[in-house]
This record gives sequence, C-alpha cells and structure tokens, in this order.
Amino acid sequence: MPEAAGTSPTRLSQELTIFHDVAKALTSSLDLDSILQTIMEKMAEYFRPETWSLLMVDEQKNDLYFAIAVGAAADVLANARVKVGEGIAGWVAKHGQALIVPDVASDPRFSRRLDEMTRWQTQSIICVPLRSRHRVLGVIQLVNVDVKGLSDQEMFFLHALCDYAAISIENAKAVEKIQELTITDDVTGLFNARHLYKTLETAVYRSARFGYEFSVIFGDLDHFKQVNDTKGHLVGSRLLAEVGYLINPQLRLIDFAFRYGGDEFVVLLPQTRKDAAVVVAKRLRDSMRNGDFRTDQGDQIDVRASMGLATFPHDAQTPHDVIRQADEMMYAVKNSTRDNIGVASRGLLEGSD
Repeated sequence: MPEAAGTSPTRLSQELTIFHDVAKALTSSLDLDSILQTIMEKMAEYFRPETWSLLMVDEQKNDLYFAIAVGAAADVLANARVKVGEGIAGWVAKHGQALIVPDVASDPRFSRRLDEMTRWQTQSIICVPLRSRHRVLGVIQLVNVDVKGLSDQEMFFLHALCDYAAISIENAKAVEKIQELTITDDVTGLFNARHLYKTLETAVYRSARFGYEFSVIFGDLDHFKQVNDTKGHLVGSRLLAEVGYLINPQLRLIDFAFRYGGDEFVVLLPQTRKDAAVVVAKRLRDSMRNGDFRTDQGDQIDVRASMGLATFPHDAQTPHDVIRQADEMMYAVKNSTRDNIGVASRGLLEGSD
C-alpha cells in the first residue's frame, strides 16, 4: 500500500490493523450489532472524536434513530429521532453525500436541537452516509474531531469503513428477510405451521420449568369454501389476508398467530390461563362478526369462525396434544352451531356469550 502525502507509516500500519480486525469481525459473526460496534470502536480509536454515533434510517417514518451512541448523552439519544433533512445528519441521509463541517456555528444546515437535549456543545462534525446501491441505510457521525488535519488517505480510510458497515447492514437485512420467509405465510402475513410447532415446544418447556400456563385457540372460518366457489380464489386469498391483518391487533406483543393451513389459524397465548384466553377468543370472534369485508365490486362477505380452546398443562402436556384438544373443540363447534367457541373441559359457550 503506497504511502499517501501527509499520512505517516504509523497511521498506515494502524489502518491495516483496523482493516484486519474489521474483516475478522465480518467473517466470524452474523450478529449485526457486534459487527457495527467493532467498526465504530475502531473508527473512534483512529479519529478520536469526543462523541460518535451511528444513526439508522427508518424508511417508514422517514427519520433516523440512534442505533449506537457513545458519550455522556447516550441515554438521552437512545429515544431521540432526527427527521430526514434535519441538521447535518439529516442532510447527509437525504442527499447521500458526506459532510465535513469544521465549524457548525457557521453552517446553516446545523440544528442545535440535539445539543439542547443533551447539553452537549458541538463544534465540528464529520458525517458520512452508509450507502447501499441507491439507498442510504444510515449515517455515521463523528463529533468534535480535528478535521483540519485530515489527509485524503484518512478520508479514504473513513469511507472504506463506512462501506464495510453498509455491507454488514445489507447482509443482515437479507438474512432477516430469508428467515422471515421461512417462518411466515405469504398470504396472511401470520407465522406458518412449521414455526408453530417450534414455538409450541419452547412454550411447553418454559411453562413446565417455571410453572406457567399457556392457552391455544384453534380457529376455522365458517363456509369459506363457499366464498372460493362463488367469488373466486383471488377473493378467498384476499379474505384470508384481511383476516390475518384483523387477528394481530387483538393480541399482545408476546402472543403468536399462525396460519395452520387452508382457512385454519392458531393463536398461542403464553402465560395465559383459560379464563383470560376465553376473553381473547371472544374478542377474535367479535372482531370477525363486526369486520367489514368486501369484494372489489362492493359486495359484503359475512365472516364467521368456529374456535376451540385448550390450556397447558390442564388439557394436554405435549405440543401435539394441546393442538389436538383445541382442534377437537373447534370441530365440536363446527358440527353444531358454528360461529362459537368450544373450551376444553368446559364445552361450548352458551348463546352469544
């Protein structure tokens, strides 16, 4: 590697060492947080900023959040958001160009909002985008660095580290997408049956170890075949998707919803006793009764479901048995009134209870 003007052999040696450490982190770990932490720490070791941070772009909200922040104000920044276009970091995220600002007071793009939040005094900033193809994934920000003494070689080194960080983020997103595809049903957006039994095994293990109960709701849409036969399979698929969107808002963050197959779905309620699970099942039943399902032509589709409920460990002690018990109670409803809830060891709910 030829020595660049203004770059000492010591700095070049340091660069090579850092490149080696970063490359090692990239090839030895799939943990994105660990890789980014390594890159940012090496960057800080080289440039010695007073504080530094990594901001990631949230494309849905069109803003940036602090994925990593170092310094006395790190706790404050953990919940801070920066609009794309706001301040130096926001400008870099919007335009995809690096900025070196020796004196922020003389730059109209600088926003003092974060300084006021953190009681920090920013004097200079180096801000570099993390680019992937034509998108900006995030921004690395080094605060209060001696920017006047930076050589071209040192800036090249900074951009190279940012490229490493961008590659790490892009790879992690690709792996996450692949993992989502393997456990997610592409019609409803719910988890698939393959993921159901893995999740149930974990629930049985944790519940048995810590003395928890959990409940399972097994549901089947009533007269769904009639929808497919009269309205067509495209309408049927869209109806399944709308049912999937309807289920999740009725659940807690710790709950799981799965498409079991066809028009069947399963809801797993960790740490939930039978009485509480019945409340959830009623909420799901009522949300379907009150749902406004329509075709493109405006025709309304009446959606109802037969549901069965079972609780671990009272009704079953294995993943397959708890599903079987809930399934049997669902069929008890299906073979009688439909549009109701069957509860293992209790029977069908009476009337519209």
